[in-house]
Amino acid sequence: ALAATTAAQGKDEKDKKKDLWVGDTFGGLEFRGIGPALTSGRIVDIAVDPKDESVIYLAVACGGVWKTTNHGTTWSPIFDGESVYSAGVVVVDPNDSNIVWVGSGENNSQRSVSWGDGVYKSTDAGKSWKNVGLPKSEHIGEIVVDPRNSNVVYVAAQGPLWAPGGDRGLYKTTDGGATWKQSLAVSENTGVSDVVMDPRNSDVLYAA
Repeated sequence: ALAATTAAQGKDEKDKKKDLWVGDTFGGLEFRGIGPALTSGRIVDIAVDPKDESVIYLAVACGGVWKTTNHGTTWSPIFDGESVYSAGVVVVDPNDSNIVWVGSGENNSQRSVSWGDGVYKSTDAGKSWKNVGLPKSEHIGEIVVDPRNSNVVYVAAQGPLWAPGGDRGLYKTTDGGATWKQSLAVSENTGVSDVVMDPRNSDVLYAA
């Protein structure tokens, strides 16, 4: 009888835990804006430090890059000293949180659009930046860092929106941005808007 009572109590506890995962539990939760509060256009990308989730970076189409170190309670602009104000993507190196990559120029093909002048890299968590190439890419949609080797980085570059040519296509560096090689070229009018790495095999990539 004691064993049966204990088993029943255990079942009741499991049922109570299951009951927490119902709509009523989360009905009062709503999304709320956490910033930046200034008018800055479109938020186009978010990167969370994989080693510290309180650190978040935002790439803004018309407002550079912003950073929080307290889960979004306050934000600081960290890209204001650069030659362009538009960002299309921000990525934190999965192996080293001090290394942050930014692709300048928003990746939106529309009549009101802001362009950039290449790829930027920070080695001190956004305190300073260096333009490391692809100055004629104008619009960068994605940056992917190989988790096996931080020196191997891929950049999806859309290229100029209203003209052919430029730094257009998928680019790869094997020396941390010192040099770049075009690994996918479609045509002078066709760029690459996105690239994804297979999480099971870093040698497999898909580009759009």
